[in-house]
This record gives sequence, structure tokens and C-alpha cells, in this order.
Amino acid sequence: MDLLQHMIRWDYYLFEHINGQWTSDFSDHFFLFIRQAVVWAPLYVFLLVYILVNFKWKGCWWACFYVALVGFTDTISSQVLKNVVGRLRPCMDPLLGDQVRFIANYCPHSGSFTSSHAANHFGMAAFIVGTLGKRSKQWRWMYLWAGSISYAQIYVGVHFPFDVLGGALLGLASGTLFARFYNRKIGLLSSPIPPLQ
Repeated sequence: MDLLQHMIRWDYYLFEHINGQWTSDFSDHFFLFIRQAVVWAPLYVFLLVYILVNFKWKGCWWACFYVALVGFTDTISSQVLKNVVGRLRPCMDPLLGDQVRFIANYCPHSGSFTSSHAANHFGMAAFIVGTLGKRSKQWRWMYLWAGSISYAQIYVGVHFPFDVLGGALLGLASGTLFARFYNRKIGLLSSPIPPLQ
């Protein structure tokens, strides 16, 4: 119990700094912007089209795994862990009161642990790197992309740091398993993947 309490204290400490101290006007606008679906959704749609065009039927299987992975991580995070853990979000936590610097447009009523944004984006990053990374190391920037979106969840006040960490671990584990299964059963073409122009 002492370890759990110590972790919770660190969680609150980190949240206080990320949400309330390490801030700026530019960061307010940037992190509000980057977490919106209209920003990140086009990237994933483009990636699906890119894979389908370059790898034909193997690309179709890749797309199926990709979509199934998102469904898996989102279900585990949103429908299972959030309900089982039942942790309140910072913007809903009465213990924090007006200490939260809430700048998001909406505070969801669902549980806080785990962050589904972190689970989904890190899951996709792990799958993309796990299936494409050997052919083109440039895809590793997807981890930075996922990390930025996940960090934004803390910054705007809708998640605690450990919610994001838990979601990231779920996503990384799921994405890696899906990638290994895909590579073993199907895999993409043996030739290098065409570089992004």
C-alpha cells in the first residue's frame, strides 16, 4: 500500500507540473490542436491508402490488422480497464478542485485509467514500426507522434501521467504482438518499402 500511495503522490506531482507549471501560450494552443481527431486522423487514413497502393493484397491484410488493433486497444482501455479501475479524471476529481488548469473543450465522464488516446496511438506506432520499421527507419518518428498526443492529454487536464503511461504500455504490448503475428503469418514484400516523398 505504501508503494501505491507513493506512486499516486508522484502522479499528482507530475500532473501539477505538466498541467500547471510547464506551460505557455504557445503550448496551450499546440497541445489543444494536436489532440484533435481532425489533426491526426488524416495521417492514419493516408497511411492506409499508402500501404494499400504499394502492397496490394498484403496491404489489405495489413489494413485489417491495423483496424483490428485499434479496436482491441480501445476496447480494453475504454470498456474494460476504465470500468474496472474507476479512477476519476483530473477535471472531475473533487480532491483537486480548482487546482486543475482545464483547457480542453470537454471533460469526459468516463474513467481516467487508462488513457485510450495513449493506448491507441502507441499501439498504432508499435504496429507500424514493427511491420515497416525494418524497411524504413523513418517510421520510428511515430513514437514521438504518439508521445506528443499522449502528453497533450495530461497538459489539457483530462488525464494523469500514470493514466497515459498505462495506456502507452497497453498500446506498445498490443501493437508489438499484432506486428509479430502479422510478420509471421503474412509480412510485406521483401523489397524495401518506397520512401515517403
